[in-house]
Amino acid sequence: MEILIILLGLAMIGGLLIVPALLRMRGGRQALRGHGSAIDPQRYGFVHPEQLDVRLPGPDRELADVLEEVRRTQDWRPAAQLLAITDDWELRWQRVQTLAGAAAVELAEAPGEGGRWLRTWRMEAPKEAGGAVVHAEFLVRQARQSPGGSESTEYRIILEEARTVCADAALLAPGDPTPYIVELAVARGLGYRQADFEELWGTITARAPHHMGAHLAALHYWCEKWHGSKELADAFTHGAAAAAPEKSLLPALPLFAVFEHLPDVNVVRGLYESEVVSRAVQGAQFAVRSAPADHAVLPHARHLLVWFLVRAERYAEAMEQLRHVDGHVGAVPWSLGADPAAEYAAYRALAVAGWEQAGGSPATMPR
Repeated sequence: MEILIILLGLAMIGGLLIVPALLRMRGGRQALRGHGSAIDPQRYGFVHPEQLDVRLPGPDRELADVLEEVRRTQDWRPAAQLLAITDDWELRWQRVQTLAGAAAVELAEAPGEGGRWLRTWRMEAPKEAGGAVVHAEFLVRQARQSPGGSESTEYRIILEEARTVCADAALLAPGDPTPYIVELAVARGLGYRQADFEELWGTITARAPHHMGAHLAALHYWCEKWHGSKELADAFTHGAAAAAPEKSLLPALPLFAVFEHLPDVNVVRGLYESEVVSRAVQGAQFAVRSAPADHAVLPHARHLLVWFLVRAERYAEAMEQLRHVDGHVGAVPWSLGADPAAEYAAYRALAVAGWEQAGGSPATMPR
């Protein structure tokens, strides 16, 4: 808790910038030049770029209302009450992510004052499970902002504190997989041995074997840029997809692995029409059609599909996904950039332009 108090008093926090992802995404804005200004999103019922919600990947009215109240009053109780009634593990994970992100953003906007509600929550109710797990996720996010990066002493100290808070949160809510899912990021950052990581993963799957959010968090450990390889990431994602039950979102997981291992600079013509990408896109499309419409992680898959479908110039299919997610942009790949709303709006404009070039119109937009 001491680190939380210190961190909430720091003067600076920035968004996590991942250079390779930005290099991959830069093409969207460049390709947009020349026709983007002619795109009127309102003709398609799309939200104006300035009104896009960067906090959430998709609609969650209850959470949005709580975020507004907590920000306005700095009272942590509405957040605690919301998490207390959130017994869907996928939704709980998503809400914990968003609440922690909101505290971090508030701190960035008002150093020393912003996010005071989270500090108060932990001080006034140290045995409250929701506050503990949000605190743990907040610390993970703060570690990423360490000036010296992942090699710094500060980075490791904050992650060690996050690990302790994860353990506290797990004791306060024994059946909840969320504290262990948050610890997956700690495991990645501290470089857990593979055996230790797999033990942690076993703890999660014993509680929620088909948790899509958990699989997304675990995937990073197996990626080449962390502690694995493209082959290990592919094995992890394809194994999960193959073992997925009916109506699961897990068949979309291989597309996330493809994204994580795309080259920083694409020199291969037709990469996005390749068999590997096409097969992963097909799996993700099957998953989003099959999964329940209210699945908390469904918007994440739809946003990534928009990115790939636009790059493959499959504009009609991209428009179908845009219809479901427009208005909210708090998801990969947009959240990896400095301006998520602008990144999303650029790809949306490309989709509309391609759709209209092929003879489409608002009247013929997929329903």
